[in-house]
Amino acid sequence: MNIGIDMMGGDFAPLEAVKGVQQYLSQSDNQLFCIGDETQLNQLFQQHGISSPFLHLVHASENIGYHEHPTKALKEKPNSSIAIGFKLLAAGEIDAFLSAGNTGAMLVGAMFSIKPIKGVLRPTIASLMPKLKGKTGLLVDVGFNADCKPEHLNQFAILGNLYAKHILNISAPKVALLNVGQEEGKGNILAQATYPLLKENTAIHFIGNVEGRDVFNDKADVIVCDGFTGNILLKTAEAMYDAAVHQNLQNDSFFGRYHFENYGGTPVLGINKPVIIGHGISNAKAFYNMILLAEKMIDTKFCEIITSNFENL
Repeated sequence: MNIGIDMMGGDFAPLEAVKGVQQYLSQSDNQLFCIGDETQLNQLFQQHGISSPFLHLVHASENIGYHEHPTKALKEKPNSSIAIGFKLLAAGEIDAFLSAGNTGAMLVGAMFSIKPIKGVLRPTIASLMPKLKGKTGLLVDVGFNADCKPEHLNQFAILGNLYAKHILNISAPKVALLNVGQEEGKGNILAQATYPLLKENTAIHFIGNVEGRDVFNDKADVIVCDGFTGNILLKTAEAMYDAAVHQNLQNDSFFGRYHFENYGGTPVLGINKPVIIGHGISNAKAFYNMILLAEKMIDTKFCEIITSNFENL
């Protein structure tokens, strides 16, 4: 398999990206296409003694910064590492693309270069949520779609369910709707209209509403919400981890699992090929785990699984 990596995206790139690549190459013979400034990358690979027939450098003379307008930057910087990555992915020269760079540019590239799978109304992004008893759940959407309709949340449930099954290896995921109460009929207009759609959805095992206090227990494996709500919840969880670090609890068996580096990045669910978005402060371990996630998505043919499920729907 061929995995493309934006080596220039991230606060600590390209050094940490190089270290992540080194860690991955020490145990895999998959082909890595490292996209970025050739001069910088060659120097770093030489300094760290990295040489492999499975390592390929793709020169990118430009880079998209965090504060640049995504659509404008992709159009005006065709030689940027992100633009070249999507070009290679669309042409089939790589099987997956990952970056810790400009999130907006990654989302725009995913939508317009790779495009949504037929039948998917809106792609989505999800976040892993560690549970108190050691399990891991999924929260979807966490920021891609701030304003949603009930049919969007219904599809998020299907996409999250498939991810939980085939990537997280949860055999029969329990899917729930995030709400202000457990009873049917609770919540705002969106939640009230979404509930009956999820209840009638035979593609998932819907267990009803869950509240914010259920996010960290085992009641649900997949929790569905709009991106506005999900992003607030995700940022609150990140703040909780920051508070734990402040109290020297970062090595706690629960809080320690919240460090982003353990998961690397989040995939864009519902597009035709694997695209993974990493945290801007990604370190070597985060890059390594992003590559592992890309490998698993390719190996399980996850995008093809989504395509097949939506064809059957």
